[in-house]
Amino acid sequence: MSNIASAFDHGKAFIAFLTCGDPDLETTAAAVRAAVRGGADLIELGIPFSDPTAEGPVIQEANLRALTAGTTTDKIFSLVSELRKDVTVPMVFMTYANVVFSYGAERFLDNCRRTGIDGLILPDLPYEEKDEFLPACRERDIALISLIAPTSEQRIAMIASEAEGFIYLVSSLGVTGTRSEITTDLSAVTRAIRENAHVPFAIGFGISTPAQARAMADLSDGAIVGSAIVKIMAKYGKDAPPHVEEFVRSMKDALK
Repeated sequence: MSNIASAFDHGKAFIAFLTCGDPDLETTAAAVRAAVRGGADLIELGIPFSDPTAEGPVIQEANLRALTAGTTTDKIFSLVSELRKDVTVPMVFMTYANVVFSYGAERFLDNCRRTGIDGLILPDLPYEEKDEFLPACRERDIALISLIAPTSEQRIAMIASEAEGFIYLVSSLGVTGTRSEITTDLSAVTRAIRENAHVPFAIGFGISTPAQARAMADLSDGAIVGSAIVKIMAKYGKDAPPHVEEFVRSMKDALK
């Protein structure tokens, strides 16, 4: 039984994304703890990659800052071990299949298990190729989290019925980034997910205000926010954690 389910035990879940190593790993650790104090129910940790195809400019730039600062996958595993001394909410990695392959998939997943990572999101992994990772993830009780986009259409029921941990529903087409409004009609997609999934689902991509978070959570089991938090990290640098806590609290309050 995945620890991820606990994120959805207390009403609508707020899921916070941070790029590891932006501006440095010490600040990442402080920001994760700040987000948890603010009410985050689950933390997505981005492992920086030089070619993050699903990301808009905000997170691309965070990836570049983190890599320039010398962030490595091994250092991120050490960060997770340190966080797990007091952070009990579920934590998942969001990265790219190439990162896992280049590190060594078995070794990567062994370290996920050892350090306390609960799930893995690979936005560039096609549903049809998930079996490259799924058996090894299941052996280690690590949820391989499925993404569903509005364009998934007839595949939605199939993806939803086999999903583990939680489903990441992409709110709109394109790359990550804050949006002034989210105009995609998600009603048919959310209905198909509800009819077929055995796990909760949360909506991400573009959510940056409490009103948007509330609207997306009304349609689903939670809201995922990344770029808006990464913007705070970029603006305040090492001084960002208190601002992250304040922002997360305002978003979580909107979901209550």
